Amino acid sequence: MESTKTNILFTGATGYIGGSVLAKLLGSARFPTFNITAIVRSEEKAEKLRSLNVNAAVGSLSDQAFVERLASESDIVISTADADNYDAALATLRGLKKRYEATNVPPIFIHTSGTGVLTDNAFGMYSTETIYDDLNAEQIESLAPTQPHRNVDLELVNADTEGYVRTYIILPSTIYGIAENKLVDMGIQNAYSIQIPGVIKAGLDRGQGGVFGEGKNIWPNVHVDEVADIYILVLEAILSKKNPGHGREGFYFGENGEHTLYDVYKRVSEILFDLGVGKSPEPTSFSQEEIDKYFLRLFGLGSNSRCRANRARALGWKPVKTTEDFINSLDAEVRAFLKQHPRE
Repeated sequence: MESTKTNILFTGATGYIGGSVLAKLLGSARFPTFNITAIVRSEEKAEKLRSLNVNAAVGSLSDQAFVERLASESDIVISTADADNYDAALATLRGLKKRYEATNVPPIFIHTSGTGVLTDNAFGMYSTETIYDDLNAEQIESLAPTQPHRNVDLELVNADTEGYVRTYIILPSTIYGIAENKLVDMGIQNAYSIQIPGVIKAGLDRGQGGVFGEGKNIWPNVHVDEVADIYILVLEAILSKKNPGHGREGFYFGENGEHTLYDVYKRVSEILFDLGVGKSPEPTSFSQEEIDKYFLRLFGLGSNSRCRANRARALGWKPVKTTEDFINSLDAEVRAFLKQHPRE
């Protein structure tokens, strides 16, 4: 019966992370027990999702009453659309509070943040020895409320503390890999990340691969399919009554290795040079004007962000893609970008 199904509200289904998570849910043995509603902006993609037995609500996350109503009808919300949409997060929490008041059962809120919350102001000039451990709640609590994503994360933790919702925050790092699944094949999901194409675009426009400062800063990396596995693992642990950490104990980093940004800039520069669209295989420093032009949304590329995904591993997460896989993936990323944006 429909009433016995778990109602899941899903945001970001057409995005790089969200589509990868939803594709795994569609293939899950539990899928017949789910009643999934995805918020999408276009009727065209809504129809495609309905063909996959996913309900689709056409609307915008900026419509707070719409988001609140859908959340109030949900046992679980999986949010993958925008780590920094504060108003949408509050609307979701208001809806989930109504759900709790109606059922007396705390609903679940699985939210996507990011390791950008750990960033500093290195501007590529140095690395850091500070490594965050997601099993260390006190260390995470030491992060300033002014850090990126932190205002939303804190609202979720506070709501969990109040007791009307259980919150689980997943923090991907540098995600890589071109997504390949049914949603990509159907034209529902964006198959590409934001970070690496940003670096490629800047290099192509200036005719030369670039680097922030000296590129000494360090970031973690994770393959898109493997970070999607964390969402499934956390959800499965919740549904199996394994009581995974939530609230202040509910931060789950996504990383399997780390890289200096110079290694990324260097490899992109080499590929551009080999393809005849870069002047040199050696990256040159981005000017402040170029940083302002290309990287306003990619502020973290000059910073350090170091962490260990111990909480997900404790749940049984076993990623196999390494930093070497990440660097090797850049060739396909550059070629795909050039195919999508042919040079005149």
